[in-house]
Amino acid sequence: MRLLFLGLNYTPELTGIGKYSGEMMEWLAGRGHEVRVVTTPPYYPAWRVSEGYAWWQYRSEMSAAGVKIYRCPLWVPANPNGLKRVVHLSSFATSSLPVMLAHAAWRPDLVLTVEPAFTCTPVALLTSRLCGAPTWLHTQDFEIDAAFDLGLLPSGGKVHRLAQSCERFLRSRFSQFSTISAGMMKRLSEKGIDASRTVLFPNWVDIHAIKPRDEVSPFRAELGIERDKIVLLYSGNMGAKQGLEVLPQLANALRECSNYHFVFCGDGAYRTQLQQSVSGFENVSFLPLQPLERLNDLLNVADIHLLPQRAGAADLVMPSKLTGMLASGRPVIATAAEGTQVAHAVEGRGIAVAPGNLKELVHAVTMLAEDPILRRSMGCAARVFAEQELARDPVLLRFESAIERLVADTSMRAASGNDLQGNPLE
Repeated sequence: MRLLFLGLNYTPELTGIGKYSGEMMEWLAGRGHEVRVVTTPPYYPAWRVSEGYAWWQYRSEMSAAGVKIYRCPLWVPANPNGLKRVVHLSSFATSSLPVMLAHAAWRPDLVLTVEPAFTCTPVALLTSRLCGAPTWLHTQDFEIDAAFDLGLLPSGGKVHRLAQSCERFLRSRFSQFSTISAGMMKRLSEKGIDASRTVLFPNWVDIHAIKPRDEVSPFRAELGIERDKIVLLYSGNMGAKQGLEVLPQLANALRECSNYHFVFCGDGAYRTQLQQSVSGFENVSFLPLQPLERLNDLLNVADIHLLPQRAGAADLVMPSKLTGMLASGRPVIATAAEGTQVAHAVEGRGIAVAPGNLKELVHAVTMLAEDPILRRSMGCAARVFAEQELARDPVLLRFESAIERLVADTSMRAASGNDLQGNPLE
């Protein structure tokens, strides 16, 4: 198949959506499909364009797997807020338009795009209309809902209603949908998307690369952490939706307990504020984002993984970092309300506590820290779940089969004179 992918984030970004989009397209290319990617220069999660790239430049490159990558200009704000994020996303939608339209002549069999950024959906739909290919929208994050529900944009007014109307119109024009959790599948249904047009496509993990280590992680020695201390690790994006303000509160609450040590690893808009909040804390260490070859060592430094989420986010996003946490065979403490998809994901594999309840969070930490048998049991359950449900190749094979069925159905309908897409731009 010829696959045309449009996405804001892509390899070599080490975390978040870019990591999964890159692995997905590289895997499909390795299966013999012809893949072209229209994306941006790498910038996430640091919110700085990586060295060797320019924000204003069009460029193309070829990956080792044979994916042709077209990078388009993107304005990246130093301090992203609601309005700046809109301009940021719109800059890519604008710059990617001529590249995507030029690819209509390539006649792709499928146009695939990822949310975020929803601002790119008109570009994907227009391209598909010109070339007659079906369209697939994969939702990693209900970004419009999250932007208003989490206060990044003011909710309840005309702007909110206009955004919802545009979302309904554009979303209804896609041929097929997928998202990464059962809770997010339910939300697609609530948005009026028929179940026959949805596919559960969870984020995955390479269970051979990420696995429990028998020996002590070298990061303990590198950070000077004694072997008998309980390490609580947060690793990932340090941004607005993560609810990271609870981390310095927790570190302060346990500051007098000499057997705890916190490791905060990552980058993002909130990192500087987080560092300032724990300035002078002897029980906290910071690390930059680690390369893939060190990721397993990093995840294995943890005795307990920390997964903070802001209240209201646990059913809008499913944190991509969770797959690695589970595969490492360590229990997870997540801030997520009972009944949410994040709480369900860690059930039996860790503990979910109500967002904003510091007392409950401290209790969960101390309970796991003082019970090595419980930690081991939950960690083993996490590893088993990763092996059975999140292993990379089975997940991607199911996705490949689903897109092949869609392309085949489109060809059959075209041959019989029917339009699968339902005139997406009419």
